[in-house]
Amino acid sequence: MTKLPSLTGREVIAALSKAGFEVARVRGSHHFLIHSDGRRTVVPVHSGETIGPGLISQILRDCQISRDEFRTLL
Repeated sequence: MTKLPSLTGREVIAALSKAGFEVARVRGSHHFLIHSDGRRTVVPVHSGETIGPGLISQILRDCQISRDEFRTLL
């Protein structure tokens, strides 16, 4: 299992948008992303802060994307 890099919320959103996710709405610092097939997740965007590997793993589980597939999207 490969280690996930530390990424900002904007970098995660950019990678997920390549996989077909779109920002459906924003509430405060939380961006709600949805895919046309119904998959959805929430990504926090705080300027200057990175998202930890545990939260990135949870986002990938929500999106049903493997770590290797996510790496190709970066």
